[in-house]
Amino acid sequence: MPADYIKLIATNKKARHNYHIDAEYEAGMVLVGSEVKAIREGRVSFQDAYADIKQGEVFLRQLHISPYKFAYNDNHEPLRNRKLLLHKREIGKLIGKIKERGYTLVPLKIYFKNDKIKVLLGLGKGKKLYDKRQDIKERDVKRDLARERKKYSA
Repeated sequence: MPADYIKLIATNKKARHNYHIDAEYEAGMVLVGSEVKAIREGRVSFQDAYADIKQGEVFLRQLHISPYKFAYNDNHEPLRNRKLLLHKREIGKLIGKIKERGYTLVPLKIYFKNDKIKVLLGLGKGKKLYDKRQDIKERDVKRDLARERKKYSA
């Protein structure tokens, strides 16, 4: 096993489409046992998920982790708020940035890192509609160029 064994569980595909991501922070998550088992199965949905800071602690809200089907009595609530583990220095930086106009914390990925579940948070500003259109246009141009290069190189 390499020094940092990373296994990707889920990615938030809409995050980079809807936000300009300025900085990324890695955080641990406080979970219960049935949540860990459900995450191992990949039963995670990022729809409307965001991170929030209350009283010096960071919480992940609206992250849907489906119930684990084999945990009958003590199953978790799918949309409960989950505490994220960050250093106080990092939380202080985040508080300063979030107080600026337009910044928000968005979960980008959930992954296993050395058998611990981690969340990659992105500090970003919301994109305007014309920014999204510009990104789509650039992506289409890159795809067309790649097709042309492949056609002439083969």
